[in-house]
Amino acid sequence: MREITERQKEVLVFISNFTDENSYPPTVREISNHFQISIRAIQDHILALEKKGYLAQSQNRSRSFRVLSDVREKEHEPFIGKVPLLGTVAAGRPLLSEENLDGYVNLTEPFIRPGKSYFALRVRGDSMINAGILNGDLAVIEQTNIAADGQIIVAVIDEAITLKRFYREAERVRLQPENPAFQPIYCQDVRIVGVLSNIVRTY
Repeated sequence: MREITERQKEVLVFISNFTDENSYPPTVREISNHFQISIRAIQDHILALEKKGYLAQSQNRSRSFRVLSDVREKEHEPFIGKVPLLGTVAAGRPLLSEENLDGYVNLTEPFIRPGKSYFALRVRGDSMINAGILNGDLAVIEQTNIAADGQIIVAVIDEAITLKRFYREAERVRLQPENPAFQPIYCQDVRIVGVLSNIVRTY
């Protein structure tokens, strides 16, 4: 399909919008009045749009324009994902948790992004309060089994799950709370199941 000029695009968009709003297309005169240019100039634009395959009309009717190619810019529709809600994170101490499905939450960008896998956990406790993670928050977790130092992770230790900041030391792993009232967790073996992507909070 051949390119159209900016003015031809404006004419085509006007015809599309007018038709959507009124359930019938505009007349040449109505288009002319809208753009405040001569009927002859509008007819030239319409003829060009017909030749380029963007518009069709019947010569025997005044309201017969039919848009063949909609050039209006579509509004960006945000990505919406159905994220499984699994158990509860104990943000104070590791808490035995059955990793069963508690339902789903629908989340949009920027909380989640296309092409990645996520799950959500309800935070309980206040050991991560200095990181802005509060009791009752919904932690959105990107699924991964690796993490960099300083990232907030969901870790499984002895079948318990916990949300802590991750640090790898010489011969052990340190899971650091973000509240001085809580002690770090030191372990040799930790299973990372995800890193914190976002926090969703309701009031």
